[in-house]
Amino acid sequence: MASAFFYKAGMSINADGAPNAYHPADKGIDFLANAGYSDNWWALAVDKNGNPFIQGSTDPYPGYYISTTALFDSGFVKQDPRRYVDSTKIPYIVLPGNGDFRKTTGVKLGDFAVVYNTNNEKLAFAIYADVGTKNQIGEGSIALSQAVGNEPLVQSRVRRGIPKDIVYIVFPGSGNGQSRTISEIEVETKRFFEIWGGVERIKSL
Repeated sequence: MASAFFYKAGMSINADGAPNAYHPADKGIDFLANAGYSDNWWALAVDKNGNPFIQGSTDPYPGYYISTTALFDSGFVKQDPRRYVDSTKIPYIVLPGNGDFRKTTGVKLGDFAVVYNTNNEKLAFAIYADVGTKNQIGEGSIALSQAVGNEPLVQSRVRRGIPKDIVYIVFPGSGNGQSRTISEIEVETKRFFEIWGGVERIKSL
């Protein structure tokens, strides 16, 4: 039996890692206040003086900031948007930035999860790619929200989460601490999910 823990919550939306998430003029797909503030940019790549890097002409969104995720690809330098897990492309979950939570559950960045919308029975495979506030649970990427049937963007900005009825099943120790492609996430998570008991077990929770 694959070991897992689960929780039921809503889904607030995390745009971090998307190259078009944040802009100096606050015209990104997420509001700049969600990235931090001067001297404390928790969701942006910054230089040694704490100033955010701005994408250049060869980057995906020139003029935008570079939004970070806790899980990253060390093969790219920190001012390269490709280093981070793109919220618009990769279904990922966010878990509390709380040492006790990680110790209790055994979960590590890069582990896999299944996310199930009980309202429409849509199922998605995801990776644990970002860390959120200490006591909040129930958060996912734009791509994850879309995969379970919710369009979070309204007029090209993140505005619409899911209030409740989302089941998250997380498999501690299932990943390798690395960011992964969508196909790798699906293949790996499906394997753990089937061993755990699949949709039938979700419905019995």
